[in-house]
Amino acid sequence: MHKRQLSLSLYLNYFIHGIGLIILTQNMKALGQHWQTPLATVSYVISGIGIGRLLAYFILGNLSDYWGRKFFVNLGMISYFIFFVGMAFVTNIQMAYFLAILAGIANSALDSGTYTTFIEMGSKQGSANILLKAFMSAGEFLLPLFIAVLEKQQLWYGWSFMLAAGLLIINFILLNRQTFPPRNQENTAARTANLQISPWKKALASVSLAGYGYTSMALMILYTQWISLFVTHTFGFNAILSHWLLSLYSMGSISGVLIIFVLLKNNLSENKLVIALNLFSFLALLVICYSPNALLSMIAAFVFGFTAAGGVMQIGLNLFIKLYPHIKGRITGLYFTFGSLASFSIPIITGWLSKQSISYTLRFDLLISLMGLLLVCITVWAIQVPTTITSTRQQINKIDGRIIKLLNQRFSTVTTINNLKEEQQLPIFDESRETQILQEIAQKSKIPDHTPYLQKIYQAIMLNSRAYQTKLHQEENK
Repeated sequence: MHKRQLSLSLYLNYFIHGIGLIILTQNMKALGQHWQTPLATVSYVISGIGIGRLLAYFILGNLSDYWGRKFFVNLGMISYFIFFVGMAFVTNIQMAYFLAILAGIANSALDSGTYTTFIEMGSKQGSANILLKAFMSAGEFLLPLFIAVLEKQQLWYGWSFMLAAGLLIINFILLNRQTFPPRNQENTAARTANLQISPWKKALASVSLAGYGYTSMALMILYTQWISLFVTHTFGFNAILSHWLLSLYSMGSISGVLIIFVLLKNNLSENKLVIALNLFSFLALLVICYSPNALLSMIAAFVFGFTAAGGVMQIGLNLFIKLYPHIKGRITGLYFTFGSLASFSIPIITGWLSKQSISYTLRFDLLISLMGLLLVCITVWAIQVPTTITSTRQQINKIDGRIIKLLNQRFSTVTTINNLKEEQQLPIFDESRETQILQEIAQKSKIPDHTPYLQKIYQAIMLNSRAYQTKLHQEENK
């Protein structure tokens, strides 16, 4: 299995998926003219995507545990291909609605096969799930630019659909050359941790995470739908500023994805991160809802995008999957089903609230944010595993992995040093240099009791570095 090649194919799918999420809304006017229907009818067709997700997520997630991840990634690609090609030519509204439902099914199939695959690739691949959102955002960013070019050149709107279909064909060939990891492998560390969680705490965490699937999606949907109207109506912000708050949210989201990916890649605790992100998203939203200051609102909009839409929903899924490593697909389907329920219910709820007052809409998002924060706090408390020799040794193993990686880099650099010494005819042993290193260790060590032991470790490292250089020297002189 080539992890890098498989990862690239899976990421490319989500770039295409990002296109699929907005391609109908970006082509609403052209589709309305092609179908000879009002925009309200086009909007009705778009709603079919949500119906498709709601119908398919839990079913496909369950089946992926039995039929395999690759099958469902392929199913998602084929379904999206039919959607893109069909929607470019269809003239019948009923058929268009069916194709929109198929796009929702494609979304569900990709999620069921992809999120689980990244978890099954290895212990750090949970961070890779965060990066999927970055590729989706890239697709959502580039598609409007491509459509603008088509409109300016007065070209057929269907080329935007054909572009996505063409990328799918290429990626279908690339992906099917790859081998997927065995499904539903149970990580030994995860199994040990799960055994230490009482059944009732596990059940409490499960209910909380399912609820978080709803609140994390609802939080984003409500903000993007109502922020512009809210600040215009409540604080009198002009149209440019009101739309800028949405753009800053998007910029924060993309920044968040990249930074959170790096943090998780470097073993930052998902438990701590999910609480911190939800806390700061609540505080940022509090500022947006009650501060009439434009500068504060702009800063808060960026922070809210970073914390609420930068991958925190995917972290919630990672935590949920770790509780049930033997049914990853079912858990993924359940989690995103609750997200789909939010997509369906939030527009209805906020539509009713807006009739009372526009101010109620975004302030209702505060309540959702608070609920989300409460749910993740309950989850982290419930799944907290007491410190044991086994869990502490697992931490040591992770640290050792990083040390080995750095030592490999150090020995690669030693090779370069050896070559330079030979060119300049310098001896392998440099006493002043080694003395300097030991002095720097004493200065940099933050715990004095550790200093003499660190120095002994480095003396051993330097001794082996000299032995390595001697070996290189002997090999070159044979």
